[in-house]
Amino acid sequence: MKRILLPAGGAILATGLLAAGLAGTAQAQGDVASDALAKTEAQAAEVLNFWTKSNNAALTQAVAFNPDSLEVKKIKSGGGYSADTKPGSALPIGEEKKVAVKTQNVNLPKTIGKVFFEGRDGKLYWCSGTSIQSQYRNLVATAGHCVYDMAANNEVVSRWVFVPGYYQGKTPFGVYVGKQAFTHYDLDVYEDFDRDYAFVTVYNGIAGPAGASAKQVSKSEFDGFKGEKFIDKKEISAEEYSAGVAKYGENGPFQKESITSSPETVGKPKDAVDVKSVLEYYTATGKDGVKLTATEVTDYDYNKAPDGFDNNAKFVGPTEASKMAISEEEYKKLLAEKADGKFLGKLWTVDKDGKVNTGTPVNWFKQQYYIKKWVKSTTKEVYWVGAYYIVDGALKDVGRLGDNVGGQGVAWNQPAGAVVRTFGYPAGPHPDGNKPYTGVTPKWCYGKTASKVLQVPAKKVEEHQSLRCPVTAGYDGGPWLAKYSNAKRLGYVTGVTSLIVDADSNNRYETITSPIFDGETAAIYKAASAVWSGKLVK
Repeated sequence: MKRILLPAGGAILATGLLAAGLAGTAQAQGDVASDALAKTEAQAAEVLNFWTKSNNAALTQAVAFNPDSLEVKKIKSGGGYSADTKPGSALPIGEEKKVAVKTQNVNLPKTIGKVFFEGRDGKLYWCSGTSIQSQYRNLVATAGHCVYDMAANNEVVSRWVFVPGYYQGKTPFGVYVGKQAFTHYDLDVYEDFDRDYAFVTVYNGIAGPAGASAKQVSKSEFDGFKGEKFIDKKEISAEEYSAGVAKYGENGPFQKESITSSPETVGKPKDAVDVKSVLEYYTATGKDGVKLTATEVTDYDYNKAPDGFDNNAKFVGPTEASKMAISEEEYKKLLAEKADGKFLGKLWTVDKDGKVNTGTPVNWFKQQYYIKKWVKSTTKEVYWVGAYYIVDGALKDVGRLGDNVGGQGVAWNQPAGAVVRTFGYPAGPHPDGNKPYTGVTPKWCYGKTASKVLQVPAKKVEEHQSLRCPVTAGYDGGPWLAKYSNAKRLGYVTGVTSLIVDADSNNRYETITSPIFDGETAAIYKAASAVWSGKLVK
């Protein structure tokens, strides 16, 4: 991989230098740069209170981190990757002695969760992350840009916490306040996205009325409990479901439910001819599961679109209806969103003489443009066995992160073209405005990484691994797991999602990238994995 040479001596002060007193703070030992996040218990307590007060209000207000610079189009393929050292790995938590691991959750890993933080702009954001193996079972892996604010001279973000298993304001395994961040010197100083990863040590988890610890109970106890509760579901076969119901009855832990998939684009139905009643029928009822929807585009793309009823044809009705007068406040808001690519329509003003976009405006207008998309959702029966949890207790220490949710292994210098499974919480829109994900539940992608490295000159990326994966913002920071065991929900982290790419230039993201974990990554990981954090509640 490329190297940015360090000055002689090898040990250099990193950005965001903090006061002495925390071992390894804000300094670089060779390639290792570290910065304190909450270096004292008082600071950590303030962070915890900020996120959990008023029933976790701040957690629910955070949005997916979506800086424009992380979603790119201009890329190119490079050659093959050359390892800098021999391949290596650290075993997942629970696999050190090859003992059997008890699992109760669905095949999504228990280790993943959301990273919450406050940016230098004062706004609240989240990324994805995972617990990983470490000496003190206190380490989180995520993207470097989810720890270091690239728009603020690479200072660390504020109020950084990790919440494994986060779901709509619930913190079933506690909240873990970040103590110290470790990354590569080249990211910390030069914004080199070939090193867009970070390892963060966290204090012991805290749970209480606003984020209490989870206690597993029987289904009857679960049904009778009136407070906060949730079910971890493990998908099973129809045969396993039938056997479970036969043993425990229909009110036991074995259950089934109907799941409707997200709409997928399909071909136009044969009977969807140029007849208004047929068109309205498909739009209103979704005959045979197929429904006509409107996808917003720019006026340029709309004018290029053909007439008719096929996919990507002009959707005249919604477009005509969208032309309307708006308030000056809404006009200014949409103007700002248009600059960010979040509003695709047209905006114009009219003065008292009826002139457009000249003089002093007295009326403001907008119009949006739509094309047709025929979509279909499928419904299937899903069978699962549940592990039932209730949430109780006062504010208390719930122990170390790795003891509560486990930790993935870490591997470096792995070959290209390896099979990986990636996880994260996508929530942002595609460039065309479509927003297929909510960020409420984690999603995953599966496949082989590309055989050639990906290059993104705008982000100083010369060697990224890549994977076809149609996700959006919020997925960044999530782990790339090799040798993933669906039964144990454990594997080896060989990367973290860094950039989200529209490689096909069709206004839809379909590729994600990750820094390549190499020998230098291993050195940073090993430095972080040997640092103790401690507890906040005695």
